[in-house]
Parts: sequence; structure tokens; C-alpha cells
Amino acid sequence: MIRVHVRRKSFGATDVLKDVNFALQDGECLAILGKSGVGKSTLLRLVADIDQDFTGQIERPEKMAFVFQEPTLLPWRSAIDNLLIVHPDLDQRGAKVMLARVGLADKADHFPGQLSLGQQRRLALARAFAGRPELLILDEPFVSLDEKTAKEMLALTRGLLKEISPTTLFVTHEREEAELLADRTMELVGSPATVAPNVVRPNFIREEAQ
Repeated sequence: MIRVHVRRKSFGATDVLKDVNFALQDGECLAILGKSGVGKSTLLRLVADIDQDFTGQIERPEKMAFVFQEPTLLPWRSAIDNLLIVHPDLDQRGAKVMLARVGLADKADHFPGQLSLGQQRRLALARAFAGRPELLILDEPFVSLDEKTAKEMLALTRGLLKEISPTTLFVTHEREEAELLADRTMELVGSPATVAPNVVRPNFIREEAQ
């Protein structure tokens, strides 16, 4: 379903990614690990077709959702309107069901500025999953959260992935998060970054956690 072949991605004279190749099957979740600045978020933007300036080829479905590091909510819209404006085919009842699913049943009329960071992240997840995407891209969705909130968000995301089964790319710095959420783990290393040899492997901790 997803085939990625990035021969070269550069910013000016600086190569960032080189010979990054991988594929995902329907419903699979692949975690991408790597140090800060290695090019993980850049790779996600290429896969999402946000950045088209690279050499190579990427095969992807049209129906995608992207959860950025920052929630990227519309501050002048209520929580429920942040869902409805992105998914006009979703009715009020469906939007409320989705908000309840992420623990925001009583926050439908709240604006993003009235929500905690954890609640904003829940709303961003609700917005992404509400459209039942074929490809879901998660760029460090648990970063800057306290340990308790991060664990709650991880469990929530795992449950939603199990229900909706999108093909998923998940960037994180935390190997434990990768092993709990993803089916396979891949690491970017070097400068320019490429896929580390012998680290694309199946995750077994996730099965034990379920």
C-alpha cells in the first residue's frame, strides 16, 4: 500500500536524506526512531506530500491524516467545530461520539485555548481518526506531555489504531513508545540520514501489552 523510495532530499547544498527505502502493508504501523535533527519529520512531510522537492518516488493513498507535534487546531473554533470543519460529511452526533471516544465529551463547546495540552492532543487525534484515513501519520504526538498523560495518550492511540486500522507511520524518540504502538521499528542514522542496517524488525512487546 505504501512504498517509499527517497533517493535524495536536500535543503540547499545540504543532503538530509539519502536512499531511504521501505514499504508498509495495509493496516501496519511502522515506528521511525532517530536522533533529533536526523530527518524524521522531513521524511513524514515527504510521505504526506507536503514537501515534493526530493528525488525518488512515493506511492501513497489519497485519504491521509497528519497529526503534527503541535496540535494545529483552529483557536477560534470550538472543539466540535474543529472536527466538523475538516470533516463536513460528519454530523453533530458523529462528532460528539468521536469526542467522547477520546475523553472530551464535556469539552465540545470549549475552544483550544481552554484546553490543556493533553486535551488538545486528544482533539487532534479525534480529528485525524474521524475521517477514517487509509494512511495516518503521527509526528511525535506524545512529546512534551507528563508521564501519566503520555501513557494515557499512548493507550488511547493504540485503541484507536486497533478499531480503525489505518496504515500508520509514527515518529518518536522513545523506543518504548515505538515497541508498544508499532508492528515494526525502523531507525534513521547518519548525515545524510539513511535506514540503519538490520534494525527494521518486528515488535513483540506490543503483542504482550494487548
